[in-house]
Amino acid sequence: MTAFVFKSVLVLLLLFIIFNLGRALYIMVKGDGSVPMSRYLGRRVALSALVILLLLVALALGWITPHPRPY
Repeated sequence: MTAFVFKSVLVLLLLFIIFNLGRALYIMVKGDGSVPMSRYLGRRVALSALVILLLLVALALGWITPHPRPY
C-alpha cells in the first residue's frame, strides 16, 4: 500500500512539473510581463529536486526497490 501511495504522489508531482513547464512556455510565447516566467521555472526546478529527494528517501527506507543489475 505504501508503494502505491508513494508512486501516486510521484506521478502527481511529475504532472505538476509538466504543467509548470507548460505555463512558462505559454508566458514566454505570449510575452506577458505581469507574471515572471521564472516563477514557473523555479517551481519546476524545486519540484524536480523534491522528486529526487523523495526517491532517495524511498530507496533508503525500502519503500521501492531498484531493478537488479543486468549482469
